[in-house]
Amino acid sequence: MNSDNRELEAQNAFADAVREGLSKTGQKELPYSYLYDELGSALFDAITFLQEYGVTRAEGRLLRRHAKTIADMLQSVRRVAELGSGNGSKTRSLLEALAARGPLDYFPIDVSEYALACCKRELTDLSAVHVSPLRLPYMDGLRHRSWVASEGKAALVLFLGGTIGNFHRSEAASFLQSVRSGMVVGDALLLGADLDKPTSVLIPAYDDATGVTAAFNRNLLGHINRVLGADFDLTSFAHEVRFNERERRIEMHLRSTRDQVVTIPAASMRVQISRNETLWTESSYRYSLGELKNLALQVGFREIGTWIDEEWAFASTLWIAKDQ
Repeated sequence: MNSDNRELEAQNAFADAVREGLSKTGQKELPYSYLYDELGSALFDAITFLQEYGVTRAEGRLLRRHAKTIADMLQSVRRVAELGSGNGSKTRSLLEALAARGPLDYFPIDVSEYALACCKRELTDLSAVHVSPLRLPYMDGLRHRSWVASEGKAALVLFLGGTIGNFHRSEAASFLQSVRSGMVVGDALLLGADLDKPTSVLIPAYDDATGVTAAFNRNLLGHINRVLGADFDLTSFAHEVRFNERERRIEMHLRSTRDQVVTIPAASMRVQISRNETLWTESSYRYSLGELKNLALQVGFREIGTWIDEEWAFASTLWIAKDQ
């Protein structure tokens, strides 16, 4: 498939996802994965430096402190796929530890061309790591011929950054089962998950005083405008963050400040949005350690190690694919 066809296919998938989300009765939604275009990825990189947002720093500390221990537990691993790699900085220490035993194939998988370019640049000096970026959704990346062609080498799949929290709980299990279906017994998954913590800590993490997260959230509408030809007025939407106590999740919304009608030509739709109506753009579920252990068993893995950051209640947990 040539690049023009890939771009058209990606645009059609984007349009389908937007149409489905905005056609829902009751709560309208937008697909969180499209927050991460070139501008969105740059804004998220800025978020990781904010004092209020501790997730990225917590996971970075864990990976730096425990990279050698994890590599010692995975001595046969010679290929690594990372789902939602971002700029690759958080993965560097682990890749270095794994590559100390010999050449390593690394497949960063991300929908953001900007993030993949940053990732390759970040790791260019690691001569023992062969980087093959895949600009694809998660599961498409794991089905790509480049990753499939490397079968026969023990595999490690990375799903870091607490991204599992973006999935509704039932969807998280289904997604991880799909990941497991492409693995063989003995392959490994390293999962990063944000743990329960006080609401007083969580809300500022997604509604920072500087306003970077608000810009990141509104940029989803800008992304739709740029790619799908929509006419969202970004100034008519306010960033709003909620904590759903029953579901133990953060929700990011965009609240319409007026009645409006938005046209999205590439999705063949016009959508009416009332004043104070919200578009739900992202969820971030909290987990307990017990839930993570049970989730591993539910989807075909066995937990063999868990490391917790004490400054920001975050877990890196290592799972091994078991007989199903």
